[in-house]
Amino acid sequence: MERRNHSSVSEFLLLGLSERPEQQPLLFGIFLSMYLVTVMGNLLIVLAIGFDPHLHTPMYFFLANLSFADACFSSTTVPKMLVNIHTKSQTIPYGGCLAQMHFFMMFGALDDFLLGVMAYDRYVAICRPLHYATLMSPHVCVLLLSACWVLTNLAALLHTLLMAKLSFCADNTIHHFFCDLIPLLQLSCSDTHTNQVALFIVGSMILTAPLSLVILSYVHIISTILRVPTSSGRQKAFSTCGSHLTVVFLFYGAAIGVYLCPPSSHSGGKDSIAAVFYTVVTPMLNPFIYSFRNKDMKRTLNRFLKKQLWFSLPICLPFLAALMGVEEMGQIEEGESNYLELQTR
Repeated sequence: MERRNHSSVSEFLLLGLSERPEQQPLLFGIFLSMYLVTVMGNLLIVLAIGFDPHLHTPMYFFLANLSFADACFSSTTVPKMLVNIHTKSQTIPYGGCLAQMHFFMMFGALDDFLLGVMAYDRYVAICRPLHYATLMSPHVCVLLLSACWVLTNLAALLHTLLMAKLSFCADNTIHHFFCDLIPLLQLSCSDTHTNQVALFIVGSMILTAPLSLVILSYVHIISTILRVPTSSGRQKAFSTCGSHLTVVFLFYGAAIGVYLCPPSSHSGGKDSIAAVFYTVVTPMLNPFIYSFRNKDMKRTLNRFLKKQLWFSLPICLPFLAALMGVEEMGQIEEGESNYLELQTR
């Protein structure tokens, strides 16, 4: 009872990425720039896909949802960190901390599942093109997306409810830049065995199941690509697959290193650096990897920006430059139609 009397924590302190005052302006500028690129890039993709009826296909349907999830994923952590740096205040209320943890886990898990579904979509389009219309019909796509949302919400809700039952002692300092599950478990003075078991079981399913689907899909995709008769077709396909796999393994590698490693291996500094990769870097890279190297998306974005120039020019100059920069690149993913063309070369 005496321990519980000292466990009514009303707020936590987020130490951030660095405690050195001279580094705070640099961190603020870097993360503000990365956040603006992430949000504007991903929202631009969502608007462009909704703008062009020709992009209303399964691949772009899931890409729009991935872009939306990426924008929300970064928005759960980076704005609070920027506010803390700007105001020189490190506090976050107890309820706000749990809410941040919930939405962070929900959108992070949604990213996991969507990457797996998108890899499956590519597998069907390349390896089973004659059955594509049936296997990836609009009804199936909606069911897959609904399953992703339901499963990720349930997983996040489970961890949030288990965390709400824990007691916290006098120490309320989180060695991180947001309220993550692992640092909160380390602060608790309650028995966290149930939370640890739930983290391992649910984390294993959320991380390894989509990753296994990605790996199996790309094994079949690469096997099919190797049978493409022209070297230019193989080179183009390998370039696209390599770009996608780089971002996928960057995301999954950092996340698995944080959530599936033994508790004794965790440290605030290493976990914070790993978290930067899957919360900031990967969502920022996804628009460039999945869209700005895509001929159909470039054409749609150009038309969309020209039509909305009065609104979009002040905020989309970086993406206009990116589109112009990749115009001369020969290794471009040309959309879902090229998947089927690989079969007829």
